[in-house]
Amino acid sequence: MARVDFYRLTRDPVERVLPALAGRILDNGDRLLIVAGPAMQRQAIDEALWTLQPASFLPHGAAGSPDEEVEPILISGTLDPSPPNRASHIALADGEWRDEALGFARVFLLFDNSRIDDARATWRSLAARDDVDNRFWKQDERGRWSEGP
Repeated sequence: MARVDFYRLTRDPVERVLPALAGRILDNGDRLLIVAGPAMQRQAIDEALWTLQPASFLPHGAAGSPDEEVEPILISGTLDPSPPNRASHIALADGEWRDEALGFARVFLLFDNSRIDDARATWRSLAARDDVDNRFWKQDERGRWSEGP
């Protein structure tokens, strides 16, 4: 059963949230594919993974690079259902749902208020399925995450 975690970004942008998620994924021994359509967003995510937490660099690379197969975190503009780094987790950083994501063990859909209607429609669609476990995460004023509506 695929697990889909909906992260509503009300306080911090995706490039501030992703490094913490990615760090936990790597700590668990898993690999991550990050998908973001806009090139500027991919660049911001890349920079954040390098600099946001200087004491704990997160090894990563871009799809199409010579070392893409060995990178534990791979950043791509498109969703490859069989990513070269063999990721079992995927982060849809641009807030756009892609059905192919359900082929991964865990999906993180990160969205801000500009994509809330799309996220709600995706939630309803996935909630009707027996093979998907939906979770919703919200951020408080201090930046802490809690599960709930």
